[in-house]
Amino acid sequence: MSTEYIEVRGAEEHNLQDLDVEIPREALTVVTGLSGSGKSSLAFETVYAEGQRRYIESLSAYARNFLGQMDKPQVETVEGLSPAISIDQKNAANNPRSTVGTVTELHDYLRLLYARVGTPHCPECGREVGEQSAQNMVERILELPEGTRAKIAAPVVRDQKGAFEDLFDELVSEGYARVEVDGEEHDLTTDRPDLDENYDHTIDVVVDRVTVSAEDRPRIVDSVETALDEAEGVLKLILPDPPEEADLGNEARSTGALGDEVAEEDRTVVEFSKDLACTHCGIDVPELETRSFSFNSPHGACPECEGLGETKEIDESLVVVDESKPLKSVFEPWSYNRSYYRTRLDAVAEHFDLPLSTPFEELDSETQQAFLYGTNEEVLFKRQTKNGTRRKRKRFEGIIPNLERRYLETDSESTREHIEDYMGATTCPVCEGTRLQPASRAVLVDGTAITEVNRMSIGDARERFEAMEADLTEREKVIAEEILKEIRARLGFMCEVGLEYLTLDREAATLSGGESQRIRLATQIGSGLVGVLYVLDEPSIGLHQRDNDRLLDTLQELRDLGNTLLVVEHDEETMRRADNVIDMGPGPGSRGGDVVVNGPVDELKACEDSITGDYLSGRRAIPVPGDRRERAGELTIRGARQHNLADVDVSLPLGCFTAITGVSGSGKSTLMHDVLYKGLARRMNDNTSVIPGDHDGLDGLDAIETVRLIDQSPIGRTPRSNPATYTNVFDYVRDLFAETKLAQQRGYEKGRFSFNVKGGRCEECGGQGTVKIEMNFLSDVHVPCEACDGARYNDATLDVEYKGKTIADVLEMEVGEAYDFFEANSQIRRRLELLKDVGLDYMTLGQPSTTLSGGEAQRIKLAEELGKKDTGETLYLLDEPTTGLHSEDERKLIDVLHRLTDDGNTVVVIEHELDLVKNADHVVDLGPEGGEHGGRVVATGTPEAVARTEDSHTGRYLRDLLPRVDLEGPRSGDDRPEPAAPTMDDD
Repeated sequence: MSTEYIEVRGAEEHNLQDLDVEIPREALTVVTGLSGSGKSSLAFETVYAEGQRRYIESLSAYARNFLGQMDKPQVETVEGLSPAISIDQKNAANNPRSTVGTVTELHDYLRLLYARVGTPHCPECGREVGEQSAQNMVERILELPEGTRAKIAAPVVRDQKGAFEDLFDELVSEGYARVEVDGEEHDLTTDRPDLDENYDHTIDVVVDRVTVSAEDRPRIVDSVETALDEAEGVLKLILPDPPEEADLGNEARSTGALGDEVAEEDRTVVEFSKDLACTHCGIDVPELETRSFSFNSPHGACPECEGLGETKEIDESLVVVDESKPLKSVFEPWSYNRSYYRTRLDAVAEHFDLPLSTPFEELDSETQQAFLYGTNEEVLFKRQTKNGTRRKRKRFEGIIPNLERRYLETDSESTREHIEDYMGATTCPVCEGTRLQPASRAVLVDGTAITEVNRMSIGDARERFEAMEADLTEREKVIAEEILKEIRARLGFMCEVGLEYLTLDREAATLSGGESQRIRLATQIGSGLVGVLYVLDEPSIGLHQRDNDRLLDTLQELRDLGNTLLVVEHDEETMRRADNVIDMGPGPGSRGGDVVVNGPVDELKACEDSITGDYLSGRRAIPVPGDRRERAGELTIRGARQHNLADVDVSLPLGCFTAITGVSGSGKSTLMHDVLYKGLARRMNDNTSVIPGDHDGLDGLDAIETVRLIDQSPIGRTPRSNPATYTNVFDYVRDLFAETKLAQQRGYEKGRFSFNVKGGRCEECGGQGTVKIEMNFLSDVHVPCEACDGARYNDATLDVEYKGKTIADVLEMEVGEAYDFFEANSQIRRRLELLKDVGLDYMTLGQPSTTLSGGEAQRIKLAEELGKKDTGETLYLLDEPTTGLHSEDERKLIDVLHRLTDDGNTVVVIEHELDLVKNADHVVDLGPEGGEHGGRVVATGTPEAVARTEDSHTGRYLRDLLPRVDLEGPRSGDDRPEPAAPTMDDD
């Protein structure tokens, strides 16, 4: 076996044509080719899948039972494999508790740093917390009302696994009889607890049970000192029945009935520490532990929001959406047709001497508040009964307090869901969104709280920690040296992959697929592994060209450690810097699956049979339009302030093709999604469930009839959804089959040819074509259904043919093949032509939507939009539509966007791909950097005008592609073709 190559023989996964290929080891290899040519089939479904399968098979049967299994790919042999790690586009986490800090493990090191060298301060007065003597503790206990019953206990075990039999023996020998185990009291002489050693336990030795009184002071002093000796300076005061007037400080917590046999309804535990307490405020601070700074632990999480940083509250703007409506119908949650609401609205309106036809906006603010939050004075309520009118005077509760009360009290799920429609997530008022409890937020390292660090961008945090040691004491330096080294390394790796704009407290669920992938890439660099096969899925997605150069430096660094990198990619710069390029093709779908070129990039450029090589060498190019369109008006966003947007005004020309550009994190998605789209949805569609990003207003809406957001979300969530069903092609296909002679003879209607309903489908597999077989210790196997042989339909349905093809045959057709097959049907042909226009002619009609990439889903939606009739006054919003596209497919997409614009529509895209940007009529470049250093408009105008702007990163990279700009760009010295000459035809 050769150790210089990974040798793949006889690969037939998906559309691979019995493929043989050699991949050089310890090199950066790019797998490229047209969309659907077999790139992912080779890299992920064959090479990675086989490497992962072999690793898992090397484990014991017991271990394999707990791991996800992988099917054996359709390949004869793969030799020279290393342990394989896949770094794909999947989101890091959907848990609201996951943040950038937690998924990168940075927060773990920060917790360790603050627990070891942090200086606690009083959360009330801010003073540094000093030592607390036994005398201070006694004084605090004696401040309790006389007669208060209390237990003085020593916490000897805190959340540790074990049975602790030896400890109980030792305690008995020392004369202690009572302990509390997990909140339940036991007498060690008669009722020794039998603990499960696999669970965490907390054990408190009850030193004394006292009744607070001045006469018992000597006894309390003695017991306190004994407890402090036993627990190394820590003491618990347990109050089984705490007096209501007792002031026990912030660290007192009510524990309720702990344990099965504890009779107390409500009890309170106060923890004292010999070292940590504020003598000024009387606040006891718990001992510092790493979990004290975890918002996923009750020891550190804010008790109000439970570590989420936000709470749900009734949103006034959702209760009253249109203030011009009359009192009778202005309150969205309250329908005047229901008698309960009617009697209350009638009574309050009469109390203020207002007719119910009065618009809400005409009321003074005090009266508006009375309706929403209740009255201070009593209101006369009248209710009609069969015995006459009943009258009662009482305060009006208020609509919002009424909703809040019912939300807490109701047992009805439907009522709760109804009220949630009028609730919005607001920043937790207690922790102000920091997620941690007051004592944890008051711990400082070098004058900075951990919550302040979490709110920093990665770039700012890196600067902060680079200079931190200079301000630490010698003792703190020794303790923190290794921790700071790990923190700096991780922050550095994140900056290297272009993520310095992310804040550490940003929720992981809000990250794009590209950002999640680069986070995992940074983690892998930090691991320092050698001899690993890394398989990456288009890591350049979502990256500006400036950041892409830094990413490529990182990939080469990972290669230089002695690893093998296999990267699926369309980006030309990545190909130019790769050691080896595998070009798949020659076409998409069934016309692909072969290797066109396998060698250095120069060999690819020289190959005239390679479409990729044509674009790299300049034999083909995406041209620059000769003329830019004139604007037909303006849509203006005023005072956008959401996230990092710096109160910007942005004008988008109507009737034009506009590209919003900028480095990663500069505010592009915030501007288009949060401000523009949500603002238009709220105002044009009266969609009250949408809350737009913070801005002053939108002008120029009169010239827009509809707005359509075409994003990369899936077109369906189940395998039953596919391109044919989404584009309605399948409806027309089923009509054709229902009109055939045999179908009419048998009385088959259109529904007979649906695989989603009973009748025509195969009932063995439920119309899915496959059956899942569960295997012990092996991955579940999906095999073709024996009854229908994967056709989805029963035999009777498959008897019906149209032009010699069954309905199952049609679902297996590629778009291009189906386009020719249904040439006589204009409805089907028109819809399939739209799919071809957006570069999807390789896709099969029945491909499950769950297997589509985000870019493919977006282009299917775009084809669907192209098929709709519009008035030429539609605003189309697209987010990185070139994702996953080869240059040839990108050219087709640009033609489609020009067609939409030529019809009088307005097209706005977020994009990093410069070939698309140079085709725009207008460019809005945000920046200059990401995060808090971005959010401003750097340049606007034609691509040529932006290219001449020195402060624009986008403009500098555009210079290499615009022949009318006589300035050098960052890549001007590279061996690359001259910019394509302008065409006078905008199409």
